[in-house]
Amino acid sequence: MQRACTLTGISRATYYRKAKPIGPMHGPWLPRTPPPQTLSLAEREQVLAVLNAPGYADLAIPQVWARELDEGRYWCSMSTMYRIARAAGQSRERRRQATHPPRVRPELVATGPSQVWSWDITAL
Repeated sequence: MQRACTLTGISRATYYRKAKPIGPMHGPWLPRTPPPQTLSLAEREQVLAVLNAPGYADLAIPQVWARELDEGRYWCSMSTMYRIARAAGQSRERRRQATHPPRVRPELVATGPSQVWSWDITAL
């Protein structure tokens, strides 16, 4: 190609620019086609049902994945389980968490002098 461009007197860049006139596209990206091995909606719902099963509700996703694999059932990869859980809004801590009761601050009420004594005067 270099020799032909030299004989005709045009640069190689000009030749290739004219050979393929469509340049880079500007604007929004075209929608991506999903890979052929993508789980169907029904399969994703089955995986979510496995993650929400009573025996697995308090377990982390890697533990669920490993236990299902030990039982001889392979639903999807561990990262796909994480993606499905994230899409369903369940990517947080799966165990039930104890919550502390709200702290009740003592209220100091005095109706006369020398009724309330405190070392900390910031609350007064």
